[in-house]
Amino acid sequence: MIHQNVKSYRYRVGRNNYIVINIYQTAKASAEAGNVLASNAVNVQIMKQLVKQKNRKR
Repeated sequence: MIHQNVKSYRYRVGRNNYIVINIYQTAKASAEAGNVLASNAVNVQIMKQLVKQKNRKR
């Protein structure tokens, strides 16, 4: 992995909340002999946050 840049934006339209995630990556691979694989695969995990009021009651 040479370079990675992640930006996320939140938009609200009416009752709906939208999350836009822009991921820019570059990868480079080289070898003198044999096969080489350069992968730009990304694993994204989005977790729902607990409501702050529930944490305060405990």
